[in-house]
Amino acid sequence: MSQLHSMSPSSGNMTDELTTLATLYYVDGLTQEELSKRFGVSRATIGRLLKRAQEEGIVEIRVRQSPKVADELERALISRFGVMRALLTPDHTDPEKQRGMLASLVAGFLDKNLQDGMIVAVGMGRNINAVSDHAISTVARDCSFVCAIGGSSQGGEAMNPDHICRRLAAQFGGESETLYAPALVGDRATVEQLVKNGTVRQTLDKARRADLALVGVGDMSADSNMVRMGWFTPSELAEAKRIGTVGDLMGYDFLDIHGRTAATPIQGRVVGLSVADLRRIPNVIAMASEPSKVTAILGALRTGAINTLATSVSNATTLLQMDEAISLGRQPAD
Repeated sequence: MSQLHSMSPSSGNMTDELTTLATLYYVDGLTQEELSKRFGVSRATIGRLLKRAQEEGIVEIRVRQSPKVADELERALISRFGVMRALLTPDHTDPEKQRGMLASLVAGFLDKNLQDGMIVAVGMGRNINAVSDHAISTVARDCSFVCAIGGSSQGGEAMNPDHICRRLAAQFGGESETLYAPALVGDRATVEQLVKNGTVRQTLDKARRADLALVGVGDMSADSNMVRMGWFTPSELAEAKRIGTVGDLMGYDFLDIHGRTAATPIQGRVVGLSVADLRRIPNVIAMASEPSKVTAILGALRTGAINTLATSVSNATTLLQMDEAISLGRQPAD
């Protein structure tokens, strides 16, 4: 290994040197003082190089919630909602950092559980897209990442499952398959025509056979994807909320707080897998990092389609409190 003080941005071995240094520090446990003596440079130089390794994506630091707190919440969520797993991240005041922490946790879960031959149905949204940003794996797999919902020209990369699938395939190994259809159309009749198309039907059928699905939970807030992209008018959303719609699962089925399909005119205009389809997939991972989505998460959990919930500790705590309050409120009428 060359002397670290001789490294420069133009050095062809820069990445290899940073990787070796990061391995010695984070994996082998050498201290910065030991590395300083070993390579004949100051501790400040070692610190700067380790920081650069993080900035270049060579090192990814993942902060986990206290095992005791996380385990207690996970057991409560499993008992209350019948999920198999709960992936819980510590809380952060910065929404983007909160999303990144959750995405990193889900990416690590995928890295441990993906196997050759698996089919992964992929939804869309900022949380799902963030997983592709944080996916890092040293093991190449032969998986299929399939779009479980159509795409949109609005909203950027986060609203195009095709982009997310391609990035996941590049990181974890395997292939991606595009659903050649728009995510949103004008009416249900058009959806019915599109899903009869051979190409569209073939991709959706493959997504239905998935071993694992990665989906988002949407809410009805002013910052929701639906609002930002102009999918529905303010009056349509207001009417949907008035009749009890709290959010959507994977952008497809709009739900009330009890997990029932909401009887709203905006229902049925999205091309993709339905809640009924998701119930047949062995492991559906639902992601929601935003605190504004707690009510929507509760409705989504009550569909029975979610097997693994990925969210923050505060969201999980509020979910349990909200579900208990609603249950107690119904008792007198039972």
